[in-house]
Amino acid sequence: MTDAIIDAFARIPQSRTSAEIIQQIELLILEGVLRDHERLPSERDLSSRFDVSRPILREALKELESRGLLVSHHGGGTFVADVIGQIFSKPVIELIGRHQKATQDYLEYRRELEGMTAQFAAERATRFDRDMLTRIMEEMRAAHASASAEGGLKADVEFHSAIGEAAHNMILLHTMRACYRLLSEGIFFSREVLFAQAEAGHRLLAQHEAIYDAIMSGDAQAARASAQTHIDFIISATQAAERTGEWARISQLRLQQRARQSSIPAPAATVVGQKQRKER
Repeated sequence: MTDAIIDAFARIPQSRTSAEIIQQIELLILEGVLRDHERLPSERDLSSRFDVSRPILREALKELESRGLLVSHHGGGTFVADVIGQIFSKPVIELIGRHQKATQDYLEYRRELEGMTAQFAAERATRFDRDMLTRIMEEMRAAHASASAEGGLKADVEFHSAIGEAAHNMILLHTMRACYRLLSEGIFFSREVLFAQAEAGHRLLAQHEAIYDAIMSGDAQAARASAQTHIDFIISATQAAERTGEWARISQLRLQQRARQSSIPAPAATVVGQKQRKER
Protein backbone atom coordinates (compact mmCIF):
# COMPACT_ATOMS: atom_id res chain seq x y z
CA MET A 1 0.00 0.00 0.00
CA THR A 2 1.34 3.44 -0.94
CA ASP A 3 1.03 6.69 0.98
CA ALA A 4 -0.47 8.48 -2.02
CA ILE A 5 -3.05 11.08 -1.05
CA ILE A 6 -6.63 9.86 -1.48
CA ASP A 7 -9.33 12.36 -2.44
CA ALA A 8 -12.39 11.90 -0.23
CA PHE A 9 -14.54 13.46 -2.91
CA ALA A 10 -13.84 10.92 -5.64
CA ARG A 11 -14.76 11.38 -9.28
CA ILE A 12 -18.31 10.29 -10.00
CA PRO A 13 -18.72 7.53 -12.65
CA GLN A 14 -19.88 8.26 -16.16
CA SER A 15 -23.57 8.51 -15.24
CA ARG A 16 -22.80 11.59 -13.09
CA THR A 17 -26.09 11.76 -11.20
CA SER A 18 -26.88 13.69 -8.04
CA ALA A 19 -27.83 10.39 -6.33
CA GLU A 20 -24.24 9.18 -6.59
CA ILE A 21 -22.94 12.39 -5.04
CA ILE A 22 -25.49 12.09 -2.23
CA GLN A 23 -24.44 8.51 -1.52
CA GLN A 24 -20.76 9.41 -1.44
CA ILE A 25 -21.19 12.34 0.95
CA GLU A 26 -23.52 10.31 3.20
CA LEU A 27 -20.90 7.58 3.45
CA LEU A 28 -18.21 10.14 4.30
CA ILE A 29 -20.39 11.31 7.20
CA LEU A 30 -21.22 7.76 8.31
CA GLU A 31 -17.56 6.68 8.19
CA GLY A 32 -16.56 9.68 10.30
CA VAL A 33 -14.44 11.25 7.54
CA LEU A 34 -16.68 14.33 7.54
CA ARG A 35 -17.45 15.57 11.05
CA ASP A 36 -20.01 17.85 12.64
CA HIS A 37 -19.56 21.52 11.69
CA GLU A 38 -16.89 20.68 9.10
CA ARG A 39 -16.97 22.94 6.07
CA LEU A 40 -17.20 21.35 2.64
CA PRO A 41 -14.96 22.56 -0.20
CA SER A 42 -16.33 25.34 -2.40
CA GLU A 43 -18.91 24.57 -5.04
CA ARG A 44 -16.34 25.12 -7.77
CA ASP A 45 -13.84 22.80 -6.09
CA LEU A 46 -16.43 20.09 -5.40
CA SER A 47 -17.83 20.09 -8.93
CA SER A 48 -14.29 19.76 -10.27
CA ARG A 49 -13.34 16.91 -7.92
CA PHE A 50 -16.59 15.03 -8.52
CA ASP A 51 -16.28 15.87 -12.22
CA VAL A 52 -19.93 16.89 -12.43
CA SER A 53 -21.73 20.03 -13.51
CA ARG A 54 -22.67 22.62 -10.92
CA PRO A 55 -26.43 22.09 -11.42
CA ILE A 56 -26.03 18.38 -10.57
CA LEU A 57 -23.89 19.24 -7.54
CA ARG A 58 -26.39 21.86 -6.32
CA GLU A 59 -29.21 19.33 -6.66
CA ALA A 60 -27.28 16.86 -4.48
CA LEU A 61 -26.38 19.44 -1.84
CA LYS A 62 -29.97 20.69 -1.69
CA GLU A 63 -31.23 17.14 -1.11
CA LEU A 64 -28.65 16.56 1.64
CA GLU A 65 -29.78 19.80 3.28
CA SER A 66 -33.41 18.65 3.15
CA ARG A 67 -32.32 15.44 4.90
CA GLY A 68 -30.77 17.53 7.66
CA LEU A 69 -27.21 16.37 6.94
CA LEU A 70 -25.82 19.64 5.59
CA VAL A 71 -26.36 23.27 6.49
CA SER A 72 -25.76 26.13 4.09
CA HIS A 73 -24.85 29.62 5.29
CA HIS A 74 -25.39 32.37 2.75
CA GLY A 75 -21.99 33.60 1.71
CA GLY A 76 -20.33 31.36 4.29
CA GLY A 77 -20.31 27.96 2.64
CA THR A 78 -21.83 24.55 3.30
CA PHE A 79 -21.20 22.61 6.52
CA VAL A 80 -21.92 19.19 7.94
CA ALA A 81 -24.93 19.57 10.24
CA ASP A 82 -24.74 18.96 13.97
CA VAL A 83 -26.31 15.52 13.73
CA ILE A 84 -23.74 13.04 15.01
CA GLY A 85 -23.90 12.58 18.75
CA GLN A 86 -27.33 14.15 19.05
CA ILE A 87 -28.98 10.94 20.21
CA PHE A 88 -30.84 12.65 23.05
CA SER A 89 -33.02 15.73 22.90
CA LYS A 90 -32.11 18.72 25.07
CA PRO A 91 -34.87 18.02 27.67
CA VAL A 92 -33.69 14.40 28.00
CA ILE A 93 -30.05 15.51 28.38
CA GLU A 94 -31.07 17.90 31.16
CA LEU A 95 -33.13 15.15 32.80
CA ILE A 96 -30.17 12.76 32.72
CA GLY A 97 -27.96 15.41 34.29
CA ARG A 98 -30.30 15.83 37.26
CA HIS A 99 -30.24 12.20 38.36
CA GLN A 100 -27.23 10.46 39.88
CA LYS A 101 -28.23 6.97 38.73
CA ALA A 102 -27.78 8.11 35.14
CA THR A 103 -24.05 8.52 35.78
CA GLN A 104 -23.79 4.96 37.09
CA ASP A 105 -25.72 3.60 34.12
CA TYR A 106 -23.63 5.67 31.70
CA LEU A 107 -20.37 4.26 33.08
CA GLU A 108 -21.74 0.71 33.14
CA TYR A 109 -22.76 1.05 29.49
CA ARG A 110 -19.52 2.74 28.51
CA ARG A 111 -17.46 -0.03 30.15
CA GLU A 112 -18.88 -2.60 27.76
CA LEU A 113 -18.76 -0.24 24.80
CA GLU A 114 -15.11 0.72 25.40
CA GLY A 115 -14.10 -2.91 25.77
CA MET A 116 -15.76 -3.97 22.53
CA THR A 117 -14.38 -0.96 20.64
CA ALA A 118 -10.81 -1.57 21.81
CA GLN A 119 -11.13 -5.25 20.90
CA PHE A 120 -12.27 -4.40 17.37
CA ALA A 121 -9.54 -1.78 17.04
CA ALA A 122 -6.87 -4.36 17.95
CA GLU A 123 -8.28 -6.69 15.31
CA ARG A 124 -8.92 -4.15 12.55
CA ALA A 125 -6.62 -1.14 12.94
CA THR A 126 -4.75 -0.22 9.77
CA ARG A 127 -1.26 1.23 9.64
CA PHE A 128 -2.82 4.68 9.34
CA ASP A 129 -4.98 4.09 12.44
CA ARG A 130 -1.88 3.03 14.40
CA ASP A 131 0.00 6.11 13.22
CA MET A 132 -2.84 8.30 14.46
CA LEU A 133 -2.95 6.53 17.84
CA THR A 134 0.81 6.91 18.19
CA ARG A 135 0.64 10.64 17.49
CA ILE A 136 -2.14 11.12 20.05
CA MET A 137 -0.31 8.98 22.61
CA GLU A 138 2.75 11.19 22.23
CA GLU A 139 0.58 14.26 22.81
CA MET A 140 -0.89 12.63 25.92
CA ARG A 141 2.58 11.89 27.31
CA ALA A 142 3.67 15.46 26.63
CA ALA A 143 0.59 16.87 28.35
CA HIS A 144 1.23 14.65 31.36
CA ALA A 145 4.90 15.67 31.53
CA SER A 146 3.96 19.36 31.46
CA ALA A 147 1.01 18.88 33.86
CA SER A 148 -1.32 20.40 31.26
CA ALA A 149 -4.87 19.55 32.31
CA GLU A 150 -6.34 21.08 29.14
CA GLY A 151 -3.88 19.24 26.90
CA GLY A 152 -4.51 16.00 28.77
CA LEU A 153 -8.28 16.30 28.36
CA LYS A 154 -7.95 17.04 24.63
CA ALA A 155 -5.61 14.08 24.09
CA ASP A 156 -7.86 11.82 26.18
CA VAL A 157 -10.92 12.55 24.05
CA GLU A 158 -8.93 12.25 20.81
CA PHE A 159 -7.42 8.95 21.94
CA HIS A 160 -10.75 7.27 22.60
CA SER A 161 -12.24 8.78 19.44
CA ALA A 162 -9.34 7.41 17.39
CA ILE A 163 -9.94 3.95 18.88
CA GLY A 164 -13.57 4.26 17.79
CA GLU A 165 -12.41 5.05 14.26
CA ALA A 166 -9.90 2.17 14.28
CA ALA A 167 -12.71 -0.26 15.18
CA HIS A 168 -14.18 0.31 11.70
CA ASN A 169 -17.78 -0.08 12.79
CA MET A 170 -19.99 2.88 11.88
CA ILE A 171 -22.58 2.30 14.60
CA LEU A 172 -19.94 1.93 17.29
CA LEU A 173 -18.15 5.04 16.06
CA HIS A 174 -21.17 7.30 16.33
CA THR A 175 -22.36 5.74 19.59
CA MET A 176 -18.93 6.46 21.09
CA ARG A 177 -19.04 10.02 19.82
CA ALA A 178 -22.44 10.48 21.44
CA CYS A 179 -21.03 9.21 24.75
CA TYR A 180 -18.09 11.61 24.61
CA ARG A 181 -20.33 14.45 23.65
CA LEU A 182 -22.38 14.01 26.81
CA LEU A 183 -19.17 13.80 28.82
CA SER A 184 -17.56 16.86 27.23
CA GLU A 185 -20.70 18.88 27.95
CA GLY A 186 -20.36 18.05 31.64
CA ILE A 187 -23.57 16.04 31.82
CA PHE A 188 -22.12 13.40 34.13
CA PHE A 189 -18.91 14.57 35.80
CA SER A 190 -15.82 16.62 35.07
CA ARG A 191 -12.44 15.03 34.43
CA GLU A 192 -11.05 17.02 37.39
CA VAL A 193 -13.00 14.66 39.67
CA LEU A 194 -10.66 11.85 38.68
CA PHE A 195 -7.57 13.79 39.71
CA ALA A 196 -8.82 14.03 43.28
CA GLN A 197 -7.53 10.48 43.65
CA ALA A 198 -3.90 9.97 44.70
CA GLU A 199 -1.58 9.49 41.72
CA ALA A 200 -4.60 9.60 39.40
CA GLY A 201 -2.70 11.32 36.59
CA HIS A 202 -0.02 8.63 36.54
CA ARG A 203 -2.59 5.84 36.75
CA LEU A 204 -4.68 7.24 33.90
CA LEU A 205 -1.62 7.56 31.68
CA ALA A 206 -0.58 3.99 32.50
CA GLN A 207 -4.08 2.75 31.64
CA HIS A 208 -4.02 4.53 28.28
CA GLU A 209 -0.55 3.12 27.61
CA ALA A 210 -1.86 -0.41 28.27
CA ILE A 211 -4.76 0.07 25.85
CA TYR A 212 -2.41 1.53 23.25
CA ASP A 213 0.12 -1.30 23.59
CA ALA A 214 -2.58 -3.96 23.23
CA ILE A 215 -4.03 -2.38 20.11
CA MET A 216 -0.61 -1.84 18.55
CA SER A 217 0.30 -5.49 19.15
CA GLY A 218 -3.06 -6.73 17.85
CA ASP A 219 -3.96 -8.42 21.15
CA ALA A 220 -7.76 -8.13 21.08
CA GLN A 221 -8.45 -9.68 24.50
CA ALA A 222 -5.79 -7.57 26.23
CA ALA A 223 -7.20 -4.46 24.53
CA ARG A 224 -10.70 -5.26 25.78
CA ALA A 225 -9.49 -5.99 29.32
CA SER A 226 -7.31 -2.86 29.46
CA ALA A 227 -10.17 -0.65 28.27
CA GLN A 228 -12.54 -2.09 30.87
CA THR A 229 -9.92 -1.74 33.63
CA HIS A 230 -9.66 1.93 32.65
CA ILE A 231 -13.41 2.42 33.02
CA ASP A 232 -13.41 0.47 36.31
CA PHE A 233 -10.95 3.03 37.66
CA ILE A 234 -13.15 5.90 36.48
CA ILE A 235 -16.16 4.25 38.15
CA SER A 236 -14.37 3.83 41.50
CA ALA A 237 -12.85 7.32 41.37
CA THR A 238 -16.21 8.88 40.56
CA GLN A 239 -17.97 6.99 43.33
CA ALA A 240 -15.29 8.03 45.82
CA ALA A 241 -15.62 11.66 44.78
CA GLU A 242 -19.40 11.47 45.06
CA ARG A 243 -19.14 10.02 48.57
CA THR A 244 -16.69 12.72 49.61
CA GLY A 245 -18.92 15.39 48.15
CA GLU A 246 -22.00 13.98 49.89
CA TRP A 247 -20.23 13.79 53.24
CA ALA A 248 -19.06 17.38 52.83
CA ARG A 249 -22.62 18.47 52.04
CA ILE A 250 -24.02 16.71 55.12
CA SER A 251 -21.31 18.20 57.34
CA GLN A 252 -22.10 21.67 56.02
CA LEU A 253 -25.82 21.18 56.68
CA ARG A 254 -25.09 20.07 60.27
CA LEU A 255 -22.88 23.10 60.84
CA GLN A 256 -25.52 25.46 59.44
CA GLN A 257 -28.23 23.84 61.55
CA ARG A 258 -26.19 24.19 64.77
CA ALA A 259 -25.41 27.81 63.95
CA ARG A 260 -29.10 28.57 63.48
CA GLN A 261 -30.04 26.82 66.72
CA SER A 262 -27.47 28.73 68.76
CA SER A 263 -28.80 32.08 67.54
CA ILE A 264 -32.52 31.31 68.09
CA PRO A 265 -34.06 32.64 71.36
CA ALA A 266 -35.41 30.06 73.77
CA PRO A 267 -39.06 29.02 73.22
CA ALA A 268 -41.65 31.25 74.90
CA ALA A 269 -42.75 28.58 77.39
CA THR A 270 -39.19 28.17 78.63
CA VAL A 271 -38.75 31.93 79.05
CA VAL A 272 -42.01 32.20 81.03
CA GLY A 273 -40.96 29.30 83.26
CA GLN A 274 -37.62 30.97 83.99
CA LYS A 275 -39.39 34.24 84.90
CA GLN A 276 -41.78 32.45 87.30
CA ARG A 277 -38.86 30.72 89.05
CA LYS A 278 -37.12 34.07 89.59
CA GLU A 279 -40.32 35.64 91.07
CA ARG A 280 -40.61 32.79 93.57
